[in-house]
Amino acid sequence: MTIATCTSASSAGRSQTVLIPSFSDRAVHRGEFPPVSPRLDATLSEQLREGTQVEHRAVESQPFVDELLAGALDVDAYAGLAAQQLEIYRALEGAGVQLQEDPRGANLLFTELQRVPSIERDLAHLYGHAWRDEIRILPATRTYAARLRDVVDRLPEYAAHAYTRYLGDLSGGQIIKRMMRRHYGMGTDGLSFYDFPEIPKAKPFKDLYRERLDGLGLDAVETARAVAEAQEAFRLNRALFAELGAIHINRVRAAKEAVA
Repeated sequence: MTIATCTSASSAGRSQTVLIPSFSDRAVHRGEFPPVSPRLDATLSEQLREGTQVEHRAVESQPFVDELLAGALDVDAYAGLAAQQLEIYRALEGAGVQLQEDPRGANLLFTELQRVPSIERDLAHLYGHAWRDEIRILPATRTYAARLRDVVDRLPEYAAHAYTRYLGDLSGGQIIKRMMRRHYGMGTDGLSFYDFPEIPKAKPFKDLYRERLDGLGLDAVETARAVAEAQEAFRLNRALFAELGAIHINRVRAAKEAVA
């Protein structure tokens, strides 16, 4: 979900955590944000949003996506990110199939959201026909995917990760697509991850998804598990971005210095 984070407001007055960075928020560097506890009378989707605000801001402190979207990196950096997405969504969507037998969990499974085929098309464009041999999966990504495989056969944990990834893809992901086109000249090819042809209007679908989340009927213990797992999802994303930054920011800087 979904690859850095931000908050966008809905017309109903609710804000939604999505995976895209804030360029101006640097409070995380100064330790100025206090812990936030979700309201106990809030719906599940509200508790997921409110309970991840600290982790959300911590992800924003990672420079990889900031520099990528500012045009300071290159298409190779985006390709490296796309490769990590494949591993993550294979784990999420593979495990999610097990929830089809759960009367509650089946309500969160939408074929319209499945991302693996789109990512594979993107990688074929970005790396060529031998992309399976070319991509490099990072240690942080393997840790993330292992976590998904371990927990997402349980409904509260699946709901947390699906919320984090898919709603981000439908919101901030569209900004990522525009920035890749603007700064790196990318066209439709290579960016199909952010296209949802079966969801013509994102907002009604996101509202429906939140309704499905809120209608799961999780008890207090299950809700607490979901919030804790959403926090972990952001921490896993932060570790992933740190590794991508160490590779691609340093690579691009070294290349620029070599020709200076």
